[in-house]
Amino acid sequence: MHSLPVFLRLTGRPVILLGDGDTAEAKRRLLLRAGAVIVGETASAALAIVAIEDETEAQAAVARLKARGILVNAVDRPALCDFTLPAIVDRDPLLIAISTGGASAGLAKALRQRIEALLPAGLGRLADALHAARPHIRALFPDAAGRRRAIDAALDPGGPLDPLAETGADAVDRWLDRDTGHAPPRLIEIVLRSPDPDQLTLAEARWLAQADTIVHEAAVTVAILDRARADAARRALPLPDPLPAGLTILLRTHPTLL
Repeated sequence: MHSLPVFLRLTGRPVILLGDGDTAEAKRRLLLRAGAVIVGETASAALAIVAIEDETEAQAAVARLKARGILVNAVDRPALCDFTLPAIVDRDPLLIAISTGGASAGLAKALRQRIEALLPAGLGRLADALHAARPHIRALFPDAAGRRRAIDAALDPGGPLDPLAETGADAVDRWLDRDTGHAPPRLIEIVLRSPDPDQLTLAEARWLAQADTIVHEAAVTVAILDRARADAARRALPLPDPLPAGLTILLRTHPTLL
């Protein structure tokens, strides 16, 4: 991982912006949308964006700013950047950021456009509704693991809160008002055809991301195991009896991999 993705709250905070022209103006609009206060080079700030076209002037400005301990984004000069600005899909309060670490802004833009087309316009309302319903959800599911399983099931493809489906404004209320019940333990077996996690099917990757417990053969690679939730319990075979609550994934390797 070339960078640590971070979302910064900039409301009311100063950010230095240097440069003129269309590129600088685009960065100005982005900063203002985020609530930043745009200031000049001599002001006190933690972040700076250098959108100067002249190479010599840009390098000199970057050097001056970094000498002051300021983190710098140098537009179109990834080697000089302490941080990069991603392509953004905005479904406030949901934000999706796509970055190539400065390798290709065009690729990031193309992916943003594809994702934009997939996400319903009202997805932000679903996020707000889930936030507002947190006390109700906690009351219905006081156990943290049970609460997570219930939310995961609701957000599953085809579920009552499927984020890629157009849901009504009252979707969360309708989900909570129905008989939620308690699902029995589930077991799904995945036979791995490759040690490469990129060879997992979409369904297999989704199951790993939802699993409460991972039971695996010794030959299963760390790269595969790391595709599971970080807080999922991991254990080597044999399967526990009885199965633990929630979803248990059994990972086996195909005989051809042994």
